[in-house]
Amino acid sequence: MFNWTDQGIRSAKDTLNRANAARKAFKEAGAELIDIYWTLGQYDVVTIFEAPDNETAYKLLLEVGMQGNVRTLTMQAINEKEMVKVLQGLR
Repeated sequence: MFNWTDQGIRSAKDTLNRANAARKAFKEAGAELIDIYWTLGQYDVVTIFEAPDNETAYKLLLEVGMQGNVRTLTMQAINEKEMVKVLQGLR
């Protein structure tokens, strides 16, 4: 989840260009930016992405944040297939 910084909102007209650049950067890093949603409410933008590992995810989010347009709030999620594995490991 992202919130625009003062810099980011001043250059909101460039948001689609930034989204396309992010897609390219994620792909080059071996990750996939699945979708981007511009939202009303507490957060300005929500992205869904998959990365091969946490290190790649951290690197990508730091690179996005270093551009100065957004602040991030992240959460790690698992899909149904991964949840099945978790539940199978319960005693």
